[in-house]
Amino acid sequence: MRYKRITLIGGSGFVGRHLTYELARRGYQCRILTRRAHRQHALGISAELRETDIFDLDELSKALKDTDAVIHLVGILNTSPKQPGFRQVHVELTETVVKACHRVGVKRLLHMSALRADQATGSSQYLRTKGEAENRAHTLGPPNIAVTSFRPSVIFGPDDSFLNRFAALLALPVPFPLACPDARFAPVYIGDVVQAFVNSLEDKVTFGQRYALCGPDVYTLEEIVRFIAKVRKYRRWIIPLSESASKLQATVLQFAPGKPFTPDNYDSLKSASVCTENGLVELGIRPTSMQPIASRFLTEKTAKSLKLERLKTSRR
Repeated sequence: MRYKRITLIGGSGFVGRHLTYELARRGYQCRILTRRAHRQHALGISAELRETDIFDLDELSKALKDTDAVIHLVGILNTSPKQPGFRQVHVELTETVVKACHRVGVKRLLHMSALRADQATGSSQYLRTKGEAENRAHTLGPPNIAVTSFRPSVIFGPDDSFLNRFAALLALPVPFPLACPDARFAPVYIGDVVQAFVNSLEDKVTFGQRYALCGPDVYTLEEIVRFIAKVRKYRRWIIPLSESASKLQATVLQFAPGKPFTPDNYDSLKSASVCTENGLVELGIRPTSMQPIASRFLTEKTAKSLKLERLKTSRR
């Protein structure tokens, strides 16, 4: 095994947790960089946690010493006045990661981008800065750093923040106004994304490549939401909103706690998150359909919720 020690930046997130588990299972030594290591004690994965300010070049360089490869997963969907913005998190951080890799001699970088990310034509600030960051990685990395980037559609899995988020919203016994109902996705399974990263790590054929990752089926957002409601057996009035009503919802909800939907999110949904060429197939991975797996974990969570509610009731 040429690479033994892997450092993950953004490794405590949804993709990072699954990826670290698979890397450790395959015998790699994993290090996760985090700003608050004490908050990550419940990750339940075999990895070294190192507290690091990843935006500081000197700190990051020190944390990457003795590393054979770096996996950069950091990204944000929204911004706030007290937090770094899209450009700082996507573009400037990627530049810092590449500089740190050069400084300490890291030869391999796997970079998480996004489907339809494009520096010039991206429909949102999120997609434009993601595209610029991807270009920076591929431009500044070579020849000393072999870079591979991945551009997934929306990723689903048992602990995702996509299907589960809509399931939580649908649990409320009120009509559900759905913005951008015609937005299109090709949901890709977290297990397939993980396989793409891990299988590419030491494969020279993938050096310098950019892979779009999609599931085998394309859905509108309305189809996905109605599927979740059906699986969870929620009888909800789902109201598809017009373009103007969707914009208004984004304008209002950007001020709600957690920013559930913002104008930039709305702009991102203008770009269909589907593949023209699926990198999973190129990497020898058979794309996993969403409905069979999602039906299982959404149903399991419903059963657990009912069991917990019955337990609470019996104790009253």
